[in-house]
Amino acid sequence: MASPNFEVQVAAVRQLTDRVREYLLISVNGRALPTYSAGSHIAVHTHSPEKGLIVRHYSLVGGPDLQDDARNIYRIAVQREDHARGSAHIHATFEIGTRLHIGPPINNFPLDRRDKNVLLIAGGIGITPIFSMARSLARRRCDYRVFYSGRNAGSMAYHDALHQLAGERAHFHHSDSHGQPDLLALLSTQPEGTSVYICGPKPMIDAAHAAGAALGWAAERVRSEMFTASISGDAKPFEVHLQRSNRTVHVGSNVSILDALLADGVPVLWDCRRGECGLCPLRVIKAEGGIEHHDHYLTTEEKATDESLCICVSRARGTSLVLDA
Repeated sequence: MASPNFEVQVAAVRQLTDRVREYLLISVNGRALPTYSAGSHIAVHTHSPEKGLIVRHYSLVGGPDLQDDARNIYRIAVQREDHARGSAHIHATFEIGTRLHIGPPINNFPLDRRDKNVLLIAGGIGITPIFSMARSLARRRCDYRVFYSGRNAGSMAYHDALHQLAGERAHFHHSDSHGQPDLLALLSTQPEGTSVYICGPKPMIDAAHAAGAALGWAAERVRSEMFTASISGDAKPFEVHLQRSNRTVHVGSNVSILDALLADGVPVLWDCRRGECGLCPLRVIKAEGGIEHHDHYLTTEEKATDESLCICVSRARGTSLVLDA
């Protein structure tokens, strides 16, 4: 279960690219924020007058170089997506002094400190956890390399900072001039036993896993985290009634069932937030209009019955949902 959310405020805003802004979030009481490791993210809670509660998840960058940020500061970078209402709202409303609530750091994408050789791969805004990992590996003087792909240098957040941090260990791939990266060729040139960490769009991640499989690598050698809109642009609000606890919670168009329940103080189990781990499914008692299943845990047969759903990613098709909770 998650720890309670806490309040921070925006201390600085920096434009990294045309679409990406960096935000420094500082504790309102000056106290140290919870510690975290490379690959961690936080849940950012904000409110829109039109849409209500909005919850989005952003990786913690850790610092602009080898030097860590002060203990009372979290650094995130948000890419504005015109079709994604959460990022557009953040870009439009977050300014110095804005107060908001965040969840404690969670790490579903940790570095394994036993790795001997590491290849970090970033696609677009997927650089945020990868930059944090590069900082950690550089500080520990580990054997690592970074492959960062984007449209061009001007569109790639932390492009120059990564070059300064990693030097010759970093390779930049600009798709405008070089096309899509050949990940099979990239992986095939890595030293024996290299572990790969990749974050970026789904096609790039799928290509990395496919390349590893084609080379006969063990599946665990390619570890990934995907950056994609967690809530589709056409998502509709609905009400969730918890039958055993006799509570009703509103799930807005900009939040998952899980985030809505957590924000309302409902104790529920969860871990991955990607519909993979199998910790958050709840039994469905009634689902008006059926269920939109977006998880990778339930079988096709289980999804067809609509008898349970993963509350971290799945939604009701209609206006009401009754769960056994």
